[in-house]
Formats: sequence, C-alpha cells, structure tokens
Amino acid sequence: MTTFQNFFIVCSGANESVLKRTPTELNRYVGIGATIFFTGVFAAIAAAYAIYTVFENYFVAVIFGLLWGAMIFNLDRYIVSTIKKKGSFFRDFTSAFPRLVLAIIIAVVIAKPLELRIFQSEINSELAIMQQENFKSQEDLVRTRFESELVQLESEISLLKIELNTKAAIRDQLDKEAIVEADGTGGTLKRNMGPIYNIKKSDAEKAQAELERLASVNNPVIKQKQDRINNIHINRDSELLSLQKTPLTGLAARMEALDRLGNRSSAILYAGLFIMLLFIAVETAPIFVKMIAERSPYDYVLNKHEFKYEMNHKAIVTALDIETANKLRFEKDTGLYRTQLTIEADKEITKQILSDKLEELKREPLSWQTLLKKGKLFEV
Repeated sequence: MTTFQNFFIVCSGANESVLKRTPTELNRYVGIGATIFFTGVFAAIAAAYAIYTVFENYFVAVIFGLLWGAMIFNLDRYIVSTIKKKGSFFRDFTSAFPRLVLAIIIAVVIAKPLELRIFQSEINSELAIMQQENFKSQEDLVRTRFESELVQLESEISLLKIELNTKAAIRDQLDKEAIVEADGTGGTLKRNMGPIYNIKKSDAEKAQAELERLASVNNPVIKQKQDRINNIHINRDSELLSLQKTPLTGLAARMEALDRLGNRSSAILYAGLFIMLLFIAVETAPIFVKMIAERSPYDYVLNKHEFKYEMNHKAIVTALDIETANKLRFEKDTGLYRTQLTIEADKEITKQILSDKLEELKREPLSWQTLLKKGKLFEV
C-alpha cells in the first residue's frame, strides 16, 4: 500500500490487521477515509472564515479553524468506525440513525460559513442597506423621543395664538362698525360722529384694551414655549449628529443578510439550499455506503474476531463464576461442619466438668444436699 492509502485507511478508522486479511476491501476504505479527511478540511476552512468575520485576525482564525477541523475529522472518523453491519437493514438503520442525525448537524454547521463566503458580495450590499435601515431606525427613535413634547408645546402655542387672534378679530370688527357708522356706509347710514358712533368706538377701545391685556399675558408664555421648542430642536439635532453608523460585520448580521437575500431572491435561496444538501450528502455518504452495501469480507472477519473475543470473555467470566461459587460453597460447608464439631466438643466438656463437680460434692453430703434444696447447685 502507498503512503496515501495508509493515511486514508487511518482516516477511515478501519482495523488495519483485519483489513490486511481482506485486501478486496482496501479501495472502499481508502475512499471512506478520503471523504472523512476532506470533510475535516472543509470544516477547518468554514470555521476559520467564521472566526475571521468575528475577530478579523488571521492567526486566531487559522488556529481555531485547525482545531475545529481536527475535531470534526475525529468525530466523523468515530461515527463511521462505530457502524458495524449486522446483516439486517432495520438493525443497521436503527444503530446508524443517531449517527446520521449528528452527521447532518455537522454538515449544516460546515456549510453555512462557506455559504456566507460564496455570497459575500451580495451579502455586503445587503449589509449596507441594513446599516442604513438601522441608522434610520435610530434617527426615528430620537425624533420620536422629542416629538411628543414638541407637539404638545406647539398645540399650546396654537391655542394661545388662536385666543389672541379671536380677540383681535373682535377688536377689528368693532373698529369696522365704528368706522362705517362714522362715514354713513353702515349702521344708521347717517354720516356723523354722534352717540352711536361713540358707543361703538368705546366698544372697540374696550376690545383693544382686552386684547392688549391678553397679549401681555399670552405673548411671554408663547415666547417661553417657543424658546423651549428651539432648545428641543437643538438637543434633537445634537443627538442626531452624535449618532454613529455602526458597521455590520458580525456573523449574525451576515446570516441575517443572507436570509433576507434568500427571501427576496429564489436563485440565492435555491443555491444556498443546494450547497447545504451537497455538504449533507458528502458528510453522510460514508454512513450510507456502510448501510446500503452488503456485508463484506471485512465485516465477516471483524465480526468473527469480535465474536471470538466475546466468547472468550464469556468463558473466562463463567469459569470465574463457577470458581467463586465453589469457593463460597466450600467455605459454607466447612464452616457449618466446624461449628457443629465445636458445639459437640463444648457439650462433652461441659458434661464432664459437671460430672466431676457432682462427684466432688457427693463427698460432702451435707453441703451438696443443702445446695440442691436451695437450687444453687449449679452456681458453685
């Protein structure tokens, strides 16, 4: 085998000792290993680009990309190497289903950063639009914050001016009535400045006096409110000028821009979908190859090896179980027998001691008879 073949076989997670006994399986596991290796390469590229969009640092992006690629490579290698053919499609699919789900998740994670890189120019254009919209929304928020007070002040000024205009209109009307009365074009239609004219002129002067009093009250209030409006305009314009157009360069902003592009353009939507499906197909290909293919010589040899190990393990465990059971039984039986012999010996010794003691007491008639009557013979 060449160096590349050895490397890809290591990438596939195949057992080299088993593979040497089944040379017909060499090409298949070389292909599986190559797929796993290049999946790790794509994962490293995707992760490096994603990290670069966040930190904008080549060194950090390369280091993290290599770590991420190595992790995905090891995970894919583990997923594929743990799939073993059992001879039943249902059993094989049941055991492979969690691995398929994990492989699809990995494919989506790998595909999305590369998709962002492929549509970078379109995303940059959309980010510019999003930035303008964001700035416009900030301006609207600032304007809205001052708008309610401005509307209220302008409404109050308008009411004060209407009140002044109403008084002025009344004053003008009374002046007009006095003038037409004086020149005979209205009122009594007599050209003179008699008592009626004097009355109307007096009413006009009263209206003028009321207008002046009202103006002396309303005009300062109007000026105060107008000054407040001017200050609000100055503060609003100052805050608007202080707003900054924050550049949208983060990963989340790019993903949102891509989503907006997909909603507006079916071509971008389908292109992104096909890219993701491509990576899903590449990521799940080794698993499907193992699931769909018939049991190969490699599977039979590996199964035989594992079965021998399992039977050997069972034999050792059974022998240990029997040995332990015999040992426990021996300890139990010998312990019971030993206990019985000890009890019998204690009985004989106790019996002999009591017999000797009784003979000794019999040699002293009064003493043992007295003790027997008192029930204290055995306390001696």
